Amino acid sequence: MFARVTFYPTLFYNIFMERVSARRWYDRIDDNMILGALPFRTMSEELVKKENIKAVVSMNEDYELWFSNNAERWAQHNVKFLQLATTDIFESPDQGKLRKGVEFINRFLPEGQKIKGIPCDFTDEAGTVYVHCKAGRTRSATLVGCYLMMKNGWTPEQAVAHMKDCRPHILLHNKQWEALRIFHTDNVGKSNLDSNNSRAKGS
Repeated sequence: MFARVTFYPTLFYNIFMERVSARRWYDRIDDNMILGALPFRTMSEELVKKENIKAVVSMNEDYELWFSNNAERWAQHNVKFLQLATTDIFESPDQGKLRKGVEFINRFLPEGQKIKGIPCDFTDEAGTVYVHCKAGRTRSATLVGCYLMMKNGWTPEQAVAHMKDCRPHILLHNKQWEALRIFHTDNVGKSNLDSNNSRAKGS
């Protein structure tokens, strides 16, 4: 209930801060990833044409998408859409949603850049994935951090440092840090261990 009550005031605050400060509505994290705030419907064409958006991942609950696009509206722009609804402020995306999000993002990476350890039964046209929540600071940053860890073999600290370089106002609390560390242990750390064991057996 608290997240619902504070949604509009904090959304308008985000708009205000974007206009009066150095904050940007969205920031490019790498060649295939943008981390941003809620993309309004009026931004859709610009994102597709200017940023080559092929897919969108929303960490928002349904009521938060009133001014944005759902799957049907994004489809009108030939953009694929995945919603991983997570309550703002009090929750971090669970591990199942984080894994599902990374698997979805992987579909849009160019051949040769697919994430190792992620099954990819089919691929979509390569391009940029826009990952967002309300402000592009916490819920969405947690997923993008998991993507960066799996793609680059980074630690949570390395992933967050890179995101802060690109988008300085990201804000991760204890729950988000915990989610990143669990994801790293279960996915990245295990993958690195398996890779090291394979090399040892081959030597």
